[in-house]
Amino acid sequence: MHRVLLVLLVGLTGLFPSYLSGQNQGKNDDYHLPIKQATEKIKLDGLLDEASWQKAAVAKDFWMSFPTDGEKVPQDIRSEARLTYDQQYIYVGITCYGDNKYIIQTLKRDTDFWDGDAFALVLDPVNKRANGFIFGVNPAGVQFESLVTGQTGGRGTGPPRGFNSAWDNKWFSQVKTYPNRWVIEMAIPYKTLRFEAGNDTWGINFIRGDAKNNSFHVWAPVPVQFYGPDLGYLGLLKWDQAPAKVKRNFSIIPYVLGSYDQDLEAKGPQNYGGRIGLDAKVAVSSSLNLDLTINPDFSQVDVDEQVTNLTRFNVRFPERRLFFLENSDLFSDFGIPPMRPFFSRRVGLDEEGNTIPILYGARLSGNLNDKTRIALMNLQTRPTEDFHGQNYTSAAAQYRIFSRSMIKGYIHNRQAMEAGETLRNDFNRTAGMETRLISKDGSKQAFGGLGISLNPEDNNKNYFYQIGTSYTGKRINFYTNMVGVGDNYIADLGFIPLMSHYDAIADTTYRLGFHHGFARLSYTHFAKSSSPVISHRWSIRDVFDFTTSTNVMFNNEWEAAYDLTMRNTSRFNLSLQNSMVRLFYPFGFTDADPLPADKYRFNALSLQYNSDQRKLFGFRAGFQYGGFYNGERIQYTAGVFFRAQPWGNFSLNFVRNDLTFPEPYGSETLLLISPRIEINFSRNIFWTTFLQYNTQADNFNINSRLQWRFQPMSDLFIVYSDNYAVEFWGPKNRALVIKLNYWLNL
Repeated sequence: MHRVLLVLLVGLTGLFPSYLSGQNQGKNDDYHLPIKQATEKIKLDGLLDEASWQKAAVAKDFWMSFPTDGEKVPQDIRSEARLTYDQQYIYVGITCYGDNKYIIQTLKRDTDFWDGDAFALVLDPVNKRANGFIFGVNPAGVQFESLVTGQTGGRGTGPPRGFNSAWDNKWFSQVKTYPNRWVIEMAIPYKTLRFEAGNDTWGINFIRGDAKNNSFHVWAPVPVQFYGPDLGYLGLLKWDQAPAKVKRNFSIIPYVLGSYDQDLEAKGPQNYGGRIGLDAKVAVSSSLNLDLTINPDFSQVDVDEQVTNLTRFNVRFPERRLFFLENSDLFSDFGIPPMRPFFSRRVGLDEEGNTIPILYGARLSGNLNDKTRIALMNLQTRPTEDFHGQNYTSAAAQYRIFSRSMIKGYIHNRQAMEAGETLRNDFNRTAGMETRLISKDGSKQAFGGLGISLNPEDNNKNYFYQIGTSYTGKRINFYTNMVGVGDNYIADLGFIPLMSHYDAIADTTYRLGFHHGFARLSYTHFAKSSSPVISHRWSIRDVFDFTTSTNVMFNNEWEAAYDLTMRNTSRFNLSLQNSMVRLFYPFGFTDADPLPADKYRFNALSLQYNSDQRKLFGFRAGFQYGGFYNGERIQYTAGVFFRAQPWGNFSLNFVRNDLTFPEPYGSETLLLISPRIEINFSRNIFWTTFLQYNTQADNFNINSRLQWRFQPMSDLFIVYSDNYAVEFWGPKNRALVIKLNYWLNL
């Protein structure tokens, strides 16, 4: 059956050139918005009373994008947007009509932005539908910005991807509210954007989130199966005079910090220290940016949210460090999730997420010309007691073909260093090429690629390949792929979780190459607009893995699922899974004897419910019951939240897994309890405390962070963290950091 699936996959991919002929226009090229230079200085006050606003063209008559499409937005909740510019800024003026009963999730920048009332501008300055920017504001004046790629996925095909809201930059906005509308003025510096000088046509769209009605509106229409910022559906911004090249664009962000830490578990001494460092952003050209860092520190970055891991493989946590974020898709968007040849958290962090000091780093990324995007990176880590110093060098490039398709490639190198000299027998190199073919409307895609790795030892069976195809329609969604990894493919800068098989008896991890297949098919029925239901979705999914050397299947999971989405934002999910897992080596989930190497089959039933997320109080609850290898698993999940709008958010999440195996394999109860407290004293002062009680990791973590943004992009952080053992209660380690950074434009 799986060979049949592979043949079908290859056959479907071969048909895709027929979808790509004649791709020379964007989907919404008929939506034009002219922009003219301002005739006077624009005062950022949210009033739109300058003459230039009255003369500006108006983007109006927005379309519904969710929960339905193909309909105009009612006049009582209409939106209007205008643009003008001067020598330094693009100005955006927006009026959002409707009553003043706004839903504001938080006053914290970038957080839960789309869960409340919001308005955002999407810009693609090079108009190539490969990457762009989002700038948004809510009625409380809270800002949101994000990078966005041309691959944002579709609704019902998994969580949104291609968005990077951890990216921060300096821009300005003001909001005024009235009984029947709220008005925004934005000023976006050219220095914030990457664009080609002389280009008088940019991609643009506007998105409004109307939380009370659980709806999203767009100026240039976007089908309901895609997310509003999809770059394939942008309209066109027509300049009366193309923006000139930014003559000077150089920012430095120095920091200074003081710290205290102590290893209490080892009864170590109290350590006091201080550090200084520097980040810099240099515009090599108007579309190419150089990021530099010296002695970087990331102590203010949000702590990872722990999970209970009941697989045999590692969990991938997201990258949050600012230096790695801009144009990060150029490096990371190879392979398929979760198999990635490049994963930036491999740099400067060990397997447990602990910091390995970085000495310096440099990243050059952006648009080389109208068809080519490039990224180059070099970093050097300091030697520690456990690790040699490492030099990391990466290069990646994308070349656009047709209107939305691309050919891309990468080279990554890790080289160990000692006393300034390279260690000849301690390196890892990977390289690869991929192509992605995308139809004009984004509904059809095909992709494929091949990579290799080079190591000091065996370079036989060192390949990495992928091939896949997808269709994203309003009702029918289909996706399938096949990935293969040779026994000796090693990607020290990547994340390939299925290769490592742990032997609990020998306490040894073995590497096994694999072929991985995935197929998903879903059908969505959209209810009438008068119904309290938005949609019903039925889906089936098949995942399978087998070894490359012996052709033995070691994982096969079937799932049938039903999802119900309500207009009040509540959701219900029901799923049934059938699993086959083959253990090649003994593996344990309890402190008793590990499970023997064998073939296991088991079933599970899961239920999940999420309440109305617009309410001040809400909850979620879930239950799973079924087999687990040769035993039984019962999982309970629960979460409650309370929003003291807009200054406070309080939540508590709870996960319990009861594992029961026949003797002598034991039983285990795993708890993960994570309260979170967020208090916003203003739009510039935030205090967040996150607690995590995790019996699987034998750790209770406290992470408390106070942030004061005293100027745009300039912050004072006070971060306290504490860790305790759970099983035999006692302190493990403790740290306090006070950090000040200042953004300076030169």
